[in-house]
Amino acid sequence: MGLFVVWFYPFYREQRSEVIAKEANINEAISARQVRVIDDAGGQLGILSTEQALDLALEQGLDLVEVSPQADPPVCRVMDYGKYKYQQAKRASDAKKKQVKVEIKEVKMRPKTDDHDFQFKIKHARRFLEEGNKVKLTIMFRGRENAHPDQGMKQLKKAVEALKDIGQVESHPSKMGRFMTMMIGPIKK
Repeated sequence: MGLFVVWFYPFYREQRSEVIAKEANINEAISARQVRVIDDAGGQLGILSTEQALDLALEQGLDLVEVSPQADPPVCRVMDYGKYKYQQAKRASDAKKKQVKVEIKEVKMRPKTDDHDFQFKIKHARRFLEEGNKVKLTIMFRGRENAHPDQGMKQLKKAVEALKDIGQVESHPSKMGRFMTMMIGPIKK
């Protein structure tokens, strides 16, 4: 166990340094001698020494943030860094809220599934499609059933027919080993 930690630790440290490197340099952390300065309204103030730019930012009660460290000279912006980070977090939160998560729900059947059980499975698939999720219909073959994939196709066609008002076929039936699968997605309105 100790060997694993020693071996894993350098990689962990590299990952952390990548995350830290993505943070912008602020105020005294800026190492360049000269920087191109942009004020908080977006106007260019020109190329100044780092000390002059830092004094300018501190007079306004704001921070000097390195926006583009690769440029020659590096570009810095005078801004309220705390407010900027808050707005970024807020935007990321709003984007995450608007994001639609589509899950794949699986409904498993056999080639000889009885009508009542079939209707029960279709009822579940219908509910999944109404919730906006995709449905993976899987027909499982056992023993001699493998010799009759046409019966599995009949089941899948019957399922598509029962769900055609709410779902559309996204991937046609494919048989892999002892499973035949098909993907049905909700109809987009």
